[in-house]
Amino acid sequence: MTASVSTQRRRGKELEDAILDAAWHELVDVGYGRLTMDTIARRARTSEPVLYRRWANKDALVVAAIEHRRAASPIPLADTGSLRGDLVAELTASAAARAEFYAITMAAAYAGLCVDGATTPAQVRDRLMGVHDTGRDRPLYQRAAARGEIDLDRVPEVVLEMPFALVRLELLMNLTPPSPERIRAIVDDCFLPLVERRESAGR
Repeated sequence: MTASVSTQRRRGKELEDAILDAAWHELVDVGYGRLTMDTIARRARTSEPVLYRRWANKDALVVAAIEHRRAASPIPLADTGSLRGDLVAELTASAAARAEFYAITMAAAYAGLCVDGATTPAQVRDRLMGVHDTGRDRPLYQRAAARGEIDLDRVPEVVLEMPFALVRLELLMNLTPPSPERIRAIVDDCFLPLVERRESAGR
């Protein structure tokens, strides 16, 4: 009776949000392998046919739930006025906000989650983690270039992506955010010397 009344009262986005939230919490609590359309439906207090009218299968629903959860928790991007400050702030904020999210979503991917249209681990990661801007397209690099701190034509994409790749590796290996000291070492000891070397060579 409760499930029937709940289903009748909820429509459209309200019902869809409830299902996506239920799918995410089911993923957190039991993992991808034990999660089913039935357990999601029961958690959302609805029925399996309601789920299948919106998503073709379990994988499609789980991916939608991950994207929904990520969109509901945006990471604020700091503008500190310097490349170093922006990079330290963004790496720190993204690692702290995404540590649990990264662990859960990557565990689902390794457990067999099929992401439509993704054929490589990098594509799966980018789809689940919402990676859009990379390399010189990242706003913090664009701001640094406008301030004259960096010449984006001289710094290779691989160098620009290195700090973010190292933080992702830390999250993947340890499932916890890197320490402040570790992030500062990535920026000060690994990234900035390479950028400065390129800038010096250009001059």
